[in-house]
Amino acid sequence: MENINQKLNWLRAAVLGGNDGIVSISAVVVGMAGATNDLKIILTASVASLIAGALSMAVGEYVSVSSQRDTEKALIEKERHEINNNPEEELKELVSIYEKEGLSKETALLVAKEFTAHDVHAAHFHAELGINPNNLTNPLHASCASAIAFLFGGIIPLFTITISPPSIRVPVTFFTVLCVLIVIGILSTHAGGAKKINATVRVVIGGLLAMLVTYGIGEIFGVIGI
Repeated sequence: MENINQKLNWLRAAVLGGNDGIVSISAVVVGMAGATNDLKIILTASVASLIAGALSMAVGEYVSVSSQRDTEKALIEKERHEINNNPEEELKELVSIYEKEGLSKETALLVAKEFTAHDVHAAHFHAELGINPNNLTNPLHASCASAIAFLFGGIIPLFTITISPPSIRVPVTFFTVLCVLIVIGILSTHAGGAKKINATVRVVIGGLLAMLVTYGIGEIFGVIGI
């Protein structure tokens, strides 16, 4: 279970980072392409956005997961205090939890006593909080996974528009990003357990909408010469 939780933590951060990377940078790329045909300008803005976005994702994910970890630690300490100072009431609470899960009162009491005798703190942490103190969320892992995924996701539209002929840069980038977003949408279902079609449609529509809006803005700025 510990390895699974760690893998899910990495996968969630990676999928979100990859999705944000490709959507954010593709939006910048096509927006700049709508405003100018100068590849140097497009690449300068895109690379700057790529680096800034990756750093932002890393910091944001670290702060978010650190807050979650701090909350888990606070709950653990609170529960530990209650167990040490009021063990009888905590045992009754544990029995009540097992009863609600379908055990008879006698069986629930037996299970609660056996788990308590084995490791009283672990029994309550698992039953009441759903937390394993030895497997708390790791902010550094999530931060690195998110930043790296953002970089890899953002490189795709950046590379695509660089190698594409000027006359078809935008449509080729749109098509490439569309294909990648479909893959990310499918992967996100494994991280969150959502339905594949629904999750994929949301990811694709969100990405395409971002590109269309920024491309339109780029076109406007390009026409008026800003």
